[in-house]
Amino acid sequence: MRQIVLDTETTGLEPSQGHRIIEIGCVELVDRRYTGNTYHQYLQPDREIDAGAIEVHGITNEFLADKPRFADIVDDFMSFIKGAQLVIHNAPFDVGFIDHELGLLDAGWKRLDSYCQILDTLALAREMHPGQKNSLDALCKRYEIDNSSRQKHGALLDAEILADVYLAMTGGQRALLLGGEEAGSGAGETAAIRRLDGNRPPLAVIRASDDEALAHTRRLRAIQEACGDTPVWDR
Repeated sequence: MRQIVLDTETTGLEPSQGHRIIEIGCVELVDRRYTGNTYHQYLQPDREIDAGAIEVHGITNEFLADKPRFADIVDDFMSFIKGAQLVIHNAPFDVGFIDHELGLLDAGWKRLDSYCQILDTLALAREMHPGQKNSLDALCKRYEIDNSSRQKHGALLDAEILADVYLAMTGGQRALLLGGEEAGSGAGETAAIRRLDGNRPPLAVIRASDDEALAHTRRLRAIQEACGDTPVWDR
C-alpha cells in the first residue's frame, strides 16, 4: 500500500476569500515503511500573506517572490500523489485548498478525491481519543513523538512528524516483515512479524500422567459439587 503523508501552508484560512497555498510537503510510505521519497515545494501565491499566517509558519512575501506558481508544478505534484492514499491532519482544510488551486487551472483537473483516497488523522484521533486535545502537538505528546524541531509550522517537517504520529496511532508497526528483513526503528514500533520456518522439527507432545489425570478429575468433581449444577463440560 502506498501512502503519502501531506501538509500545506497557506496565505490565510479560507480559499473562498482568495487565499492560496504557499508550501506543499509530502512524505511517502509504502507498506507502512518510509521510502525516503519526499515532495517539497514553495509557491508564489500572487497575493499578500496574512500577518497571522506569517506568525504561524514564518514564510514571508519576500521569500516567495522568485518561487514557481502552482500551475508550474501541478503536473509533478499530481504525478507524485496520484493513486496513493493521502494521510492528512484536518484533511478538509488542505484538500479544500488543493481543490481550489486545481479549480483555478484551465487544464481540466478534477477534485483531489478523484485521484487519491483521503484519510483524515484528526477525525481518526477524535474517534480514538474523544474529548481530548488532538492537535498534532498534542498527539506528539501522547505518543511520545519528538517534535522539538518544530518551532514554527512547515509543510515538510509537519508531514514527517505526522507520519510518525500516524504510524504510532495505528499500531506503531512500520512493516510486516517476511523472511530475513530487518525492521526499521522508530517511535512506538512493535516487534516484526516473521514467517515461521517450514523445516523446523515437530513440536513435542507431553501427555498427562495417570496421577495428573486423576487429580484433574477430582478437581472437576469438586467444582461441580461447589456449583451445585451440571458443569458445561458435562452437558
